[in-house]
Amino acid sequence: MKLYDYFRSSAAYRVRIALNLKGLVPERVFVHLAKGEQLAGDYLSVNPQGLVPALITDDGVVLSQSLAIIDWLDETHPVPPLMPAEPNERARVRSIALAIACDIHPLNNLRVLNYLSNTLGVTAEQRTGWYRYWIDLGFEALEKRLAGDPRTGPFCHGQSPTLADVCLVPQVANARRFHVDLSPYPAIVHIDAACAALPAFADAAPARQPDAE
Repeated sequence: MKLYDYFRSSAAYRVRIALNLKGLVPERVFVHLAKGEQLAGDYLSVNPQGLVPALITDDGVVLSQSLAIIDWLDETHPVPPLMPAEPNERARVRSIALAIACDIHPLNNLRVLNYLSNTLGVTAEQRTGWYRYWIDLGFEALEKRLAGDPRTGPFCHGQSPTLADVCLVPQVANARRFHVDLSPYPAIVHIDAACAALPAFADAAPARQPDAE
């Protein structure tokens, strides 16, 4: 397998965690988003969206979108599973993951931030305020869900990591990078700490990647 990666990409971070949990070590190709390498022709031939991650499977199939890649990993390498077996439990895990991956993260990705600065002309302070606002809005609801549900354990769902944790940890890392006050979210912070204690999560952290700056 070959993973097209960037150390600071939240979506790529998710896939790194999932690969580590599965014990898989792909070839790595680093695409520097801040330098625009994702828009170069050679990468666009891999992923026309110009986004990371992209994963090329052992049989040459190109996969894009982090959740689709993780779903493929879970189906092709089912141990350890990242989704519960029971449908209602699977729906809960998927709902938490999508609340992060679809409702929080897209508003804060690099394309949106660049548009705010370069096209709309917002100040750096306004851009940071935008970033923090959408994290806080999402985390407020997520904290209530996690803290108020007995199915929440050391992790988002029970005693072992799931897709929900794979999505949560990169979003918490983003919050910390932009100095979001996490004190109102003790359940989220507790889960993040439980994940950080596992090598699969710790080794996937942006600062530990070969292309980290």
